[in-house]
Amino acid sequence: MPSEIVQFADFSRIRYAQCWEDADVLLRGLEIQSDDVCLSIASAGDNTLALLTCSPKRVIAVDLNPAQIACLALRVAAFRVLNHGELLAFLGSKSATRGERRAFYGRCRGLLDETVREFWDSREGAIAQGFGSAGKFERYLTIFRKYVLPLISDRTTPEHFRQNHPQPVREAFYQTYWNNRRWRLLFRLFFSRPLLGRWGRDPQFFRYGEGAISQHLLERTEYALTQLNPAENPYLQWILTGYHPHALPFALRRENFDPIRDHLDRLEWHNLALEDFLSQNPELSINRYNLSNIFEYMSPDNSEKLLRQIIQHSPPGSRLLYWNLFVPRQRPESLAADLRPLTELAQTLFQQDKAFFYQALVIEETTAPTSAPSPH
Repeated sequence: MPSEIVQFADFSRIRYAQCWEDADVLLRGLEIQSDDVCLSIASAGDNTLALLTCSPKRVIAVDLNPAQIACLALRVAAFRVLNHGELLAFLGSKSATRGERRAFYGRCRGLLDETVREFWDSREGAIAQGFGSAGKFERYLTIFRKYVLPLISDRTTPEHFRQNHPQPVREAFYQTYWNNRRWRLLFRLFFSRPLLGRWGRDPQFFRYGEGAISQHLLERTEYALTQLNPAENPYLQWILTGYHPHALPFALRRENFDPIRDHLDRLEWHNLALEDFLSQNPELSINRYNLSNIFEYMSPDNSEKLLRQIIQHSPPGSRLLYWNLFVPRQRPESLAADLRPLTELAQTLFQQDKAFFYQALVIEETTAPTSAPSPH
């Protein structure tokens, strides 16, 4: 997170216990090569780990929030000592007893540094329930699933969206059984700016937000339920069920387990704001950036300052990828000579984005020669 937001928001808790950004889109957009150095906003760790499947030279994760660093560190330990099925059970993607999850944590615990170990030792309940549910945002979605969804539909309706139906069937089902006045009213109320800020994110995360938040989310949810295939959407399945019954995020798929585990020695993490990390490493050259939606929390002036700082660390052809949720951010005209928007690629990938909340996907490429050294 950029340091601007630390003046206003609370960073003492897990905000996201899962990454709610589609790593399939991320990897296609960045096109990582084996000699690349990648920088990734840590968040919960899933998408940072996903970068390792491309076998880059180095992956550097940064996050201002120590709780998010703790999430990444525990995931790394789990990849090292658990098998694939145990990893899914530990996270909560599939069922396990509370005792089994405590035992999984016991196997991971010795690989954690003292700070991270103390963090998770004090959160036994989060471990026992599956720590993929431990974030503020995940708890907010749990409230939606348990208390709001039953007011909208019967038990069979969410099950329908987990089945592999063709698009016309999905569209007809949504319009006939779901898209009614009660659904629209309750959705707009639950995902209104006041409730989402209080229970789901942080009020200060809407500091630069524009427009009707709940209406945007309602439209994107309809798109995910009808135009995309819910049976292949792990984010939607978790919202509807609280686990991953049929589809998994990229980092948790069986075919990606060994490539991630085999490249963990190329990963490092730092509990710092991005601009502070870059300032402390002036000679570091970076080719690929997973920037999550960090510009969401920054003023236009500070966004431009951070982009300029990134450009100084990036040789020509470096790529930046980030999302817009409620705040429109992209390269300002003042940086037109330094950053080239890859608009067609971004729009194509955005139409496939299974993490459907966002307003836009932005991919930009450095163009101007810089004095940045070769990646190392």
